[in-house]
Amino acid sequence: MILTNKQGKCNISKLVLAYIGVPIMMSVKEIDATALKEMMDNGEDICLYDVRSQAEFAQGIIRGGEFAPLHTIPVKMHDLPKDKTIVFYCRSGARSAQACLYVAENTGIEALNLRGGIISWYQSGNEVIKPDEMQANG
Repeated sequence: MILTNKQGKCNISKLVLAYIGVPIMMSVKEIDATALKEMMDNGEDICLYDVRSQAEFAQGIIRGGEFAPLHTIPVKMHDLPKDKTIVFYCRSGARSAQACLYVAENTGIEALNLRGGIISWYQSGNEVIKPDEMQANG
């Protein structure tokens, strides 16, 4: 499988550069924890993607968060729903911002980045659950 953008060029190097901390100048749409919680409480159709590592994911997630480590985004991005609000999150918001940039550049989908990541979510008083709790509760 060849991963290309709309112009037919492979841009995985930008994802790697961004992951190691090389800044890429592009804006990312963000949402804060309070606004995200409100959207969820109002029943809005949101897809949450947790781009952290397996070890981080196992420590706790936002209810409804789907495991999608950053390195898998190039493969998963073409399966993202176009009719739902997509929110990426990580520990502090840096990796999820890179996921947003990569997806926007390669699919045109403008996903939202959870500003401050799961740290901000938790500090705002919102629930963090273990992944197995979500499976047990449906």
